Amino acid sequence: MKKVVCGLLIAALAGISAFAQTPSAVIERMKATPQFQAASQFLDADYDRFVRELITLTEIPAPPFKEDARGAAYLAMLRDAGLADVERDAEGNVMGVWRGTNPPGGPMLAILSHLDTVFPEGTDVKVKRTGTRLAAPGIGDDTRALAMMISVVRAMRAGAMTTRDDILFVGNVGEEGEGDLRGVKYLLSKGKYRSRVRQFISIDGGDQRSITNGAVGSLRYRVTFKGPGGHSYGAFGLVNPAYAMAEAMQRFARLSVPEAPRTTFNVGVVGGGTSVNSIPVDVYMDVDMRSESPVELKKVDTAFKQIVADAVTAENRARSISQGRIVADVKLIGDRPSGTTAADTMLLQTISSAVRSFGMQPSYDSSSTDANFPISLGIPAATIGRGGNGGRSHSLDEWTDVEKTAAVRAAQVALTIFVAAAGPQ
Repeated sequence: MKKVVCGLLIAALAGISAFAQTPSAVIERMKATPQFQAASQFLDADYDRFVRELITLTEIPAPPFKEDARGAAYLAMLRDAGLADVERDAEGNVMGVWRGTNPPGGPMLAILSHLDTVFPEGTDVKVKRTGTRLAAPGIGDDTRALAMMISVVRAMRAGAMTTRDDILFVGNVGEEGEGDLRGVKYLLSKGKYRSRVRQFISIDGGDQRSITNGAVGSLRYRVTFKGPGGHSYGAFGLVNPAYAMAEAMQRFARLSVPEAPRTTFNVGVVGGGTSVNSIPVDVYMDVDMRSESPVELKKVDTAFKQIVADAVTAENRARSISQGRIVADVKLIGDRPSGTTAADTMLLQTISSAVRSFGMQPSYDSSSTDANFPISLGIPAATIGRGGNGGRSHSLDEWTDVEKTAAVRAAQVALTIFVAAAGPQ
C-alpha cells in the first residue's frame, strides 16, 4: 500500500513539475528575473545604436551572390558584441556563438537573418529619413532583422543572461531569388555546426504575431529553346524557338492547379534573340512553381516538363526542320523544399508563448524562407517577424518605421524568444 501511495505521489509531483515547465511558465519566470529586466532596459538604451547600424548596413550593397562587403561589416559587429568563434564560412555566412551552460559540443539553437537583398549592383541604397520613417531598398527585408539581432545579443550580454544551449547567430547569404537558400543549405549540410543544430529560427517578414511554420516549396527553371536561326525574310518558314516558347507559355497558362493546398506557377523573365529581323537561335524563360504540398509541386513540375516537350514537338511539326530542329534545355535554378513544423513542437509552443506574453495573438502561416531547408531535414524550425511597421519590400521605395517604443518592444519580443528557446538558466 505504501508503495502505491508513494508511486502516486511521485507521479503527481512529476505532473506538477511538468506543468511548471510549460513554455508560458518558463517565460513568465524568466521575464521576472533581474537579468531579463536589465537586458530589456539595455534595448531601450541601445536604440540609437540600433538605428545607426540599420542605416550603416542598408547602405552597404548586398546584391545576390555579392554579399561580402556587408558580411565583413556584420562580422565585425558580431565580434564587437562579444560572441565566441566569430568567423565567415566557405559559402560566405558570417556567424558567432553564444555560449550556453551545457558542456561544449551539445545541442545548439541557430538564429539567422539574411545578408542579401534582391537589388542588383548599382542600385542607390542611400537611406532617406523622414521623422522615424527610413526608406531605402532592402532596409526592411532583411536588414532590419540583422540590426535587431545584434542589438539583442548585446542586451543578453549586458543583462548577464544565461542559456542552457549554445546559440549560433548567423548573417547568412543566398536567401533571395536565385540564391536558392545556398547559405542555409551549406550551414546545415557542410558547416561545422551541422550536427549540433537541433532548433532553428530565421528572422524575416514584419509582423511578430505571424509565425511561419509551413515551408512553401518551389522549383525554378531556366528553359532555353534553341534552333538553327536565320534571316527573318530569307529563311522564313524555318522552325522558330520563339514560337516554341510562346506555345509552351500558352499551354502553361492554362494549367489547372488546386487552391488548397495552395499551388502557383509563373513565368517571370523572358529573353533572347539577336535582332528584329532574325529568327532567333535561342530564347529563354525563367519559371517559378510553388506549393505547400510536395505532392502537388511534383504534379505541376511533371506537367510543366511535358508541356515544354509538347511545345517543341509542335513547332518541329509546324515548320521546316531542313536546317535543324528545335530543342529545349530545362535547367533547374532553384529548389526549395516544402514541409511543416508541427504546432505542438516545443519550439513553436515557446515562440507562441513569448508572443502571447506581450499581449499579441500568434497565428501560423506558410511561406518560402530560410526555414524551408531545416524543416525538410526534420529540424524544428520557424520564421519570426522583425517587428515594426514597414512596406514595399523588394521595391526601390521600401521603408521601415523605427519609432522607438515599437522598435524596443520588437527587440524585447525577440529577446524573449531567443532565450526561452535556448533554455533560460
